[in-house]
Amino acid sequence: MTNPLSISTLQNISEVEEQEWNKCVSSNHPFIQYGFLKALEESGSATAETGWMPYHLVLRDHDTVVGVAPQYIKGHSQGEYVFDHSWAHAYERAGGRYYPKLQLSIPFSPVTGPRFLAMGGEKENEYKSLLMSGAKQIATKLGISSVHATFVQEHDLPLLEDNGYMIRTGEQFHWVNQDYTDFDDFLSQLSSRKRKAIRKERKEANNADLTFEIKQGAEITEEHWDAFFAFYIDTGNRKWGTPYLTRSFFSLLGPAMGSDVVLFMVKREGRYIAAALNLKSDECLYGRYWGCIEDHRFLHFETCYYRAIDYAIEHGLKRVEAGAQGPHKLARGYLPTKTYSAHWMQDPGFHDAVSDFLKAETRDMNAEIQYLSNHSPYKKV
Repeated sequence: MTNPLSISTLQNISEVEEQEWNKCVSSNHPFIQYGFLKALEESGSATAETGWMPYHLVLRDHDTVVGVAPQYIKGHSQGEYVFDHSWAHAYERAGGRYYPKLQLSIPFSPVTGPRFLAMGGEKENEYKSLLMSGAKQIATKLGISSVHATFVQEHDLPLLEDNGYMIRTGEQFHWVNQDYTDFDDFLSQLSSRKRKAIRKERKEANNADLTFEIKQGAEITEEHWDAFFAFYIDTGNRKWGTPYLTRSFFSLLGPAMGSDVVLFMVKREGRYIAAALNLKSDECLYGRYWGCIEDHRFLHFETCYYRAIDYAIEHGLKRVEAGAQGPHKLARGYLPTKTYSAHWMQDPGFHDAVSDFLKAETRDMNAEIQYLSNHSPYKKV
């Protein structure tokens, strides 16, 4: 009998039906939903022209889709937040060709979540394993140097290692809701010095003749997106040169994701001057982009961190993930948290060299996380 399981690739997510994709998504994690990925492609944000050529994996049992994975052929390492530029330079100095590479990730989104999506049940791990090995087979067939799955979930690490992937440890700062009743309840768990500092920051930000608004779902209009995009472009031009997302992405995002989109908007004298874009699941608020056209002391902390905590407490969310980087978040109640990525190199010698690098890097990362945890702003138990 022939094997009923087969893997194919899509160069446009629209080649598979939305319900077929989303039935493989076992959670309401916003960034792996069909609508989010389709908005990236339709808006021209994640396309071959921008170096993110869709090459999504689809696993079928006969004619039934049983697994999918968001995958891209990439000609650079931008917009990933797991930095491998040194690997690329080393391999090319040795005479290899690092790009293109296969990337299993959510473009421009340093958010941990499922990367190998499979229908639940007794065959879930089998389907995931087939997707993991399928990515390697495609890389080999196409002569692509490597496969990278970024911000993978911790419970998938053993399966990834079984399939020959090396694990890389990273760091972010997340706020965890300990069933707080309100912001003051959260503050009561901090040391006196940190508690006073946060109250001072919030007071100054809220005494600056500013009005704060929360816009969600259908409340978000094109006027709000116009304002937000202006902030996003300004921040992008200052931080990384060319902003990743197009204006049309945000117009597509609202209808695609509904109330999972949450905008914190800031007004002064009747016009919007700053905003923070968040997406949410049943458990978590994910801070994504921030921008402003006026500088006000502590406004960034208020809009992105403290308002996010307020929102999470009010809506019973377990966590706030405020994006990549930022040791400054520690003093504001966001604790160091490990993130993970998985990597496979087609060249055995290069694979071994990266493995040695990761062993040393992981030791350093674990030591840093332990050091920062020891300097937590929370009261010592």
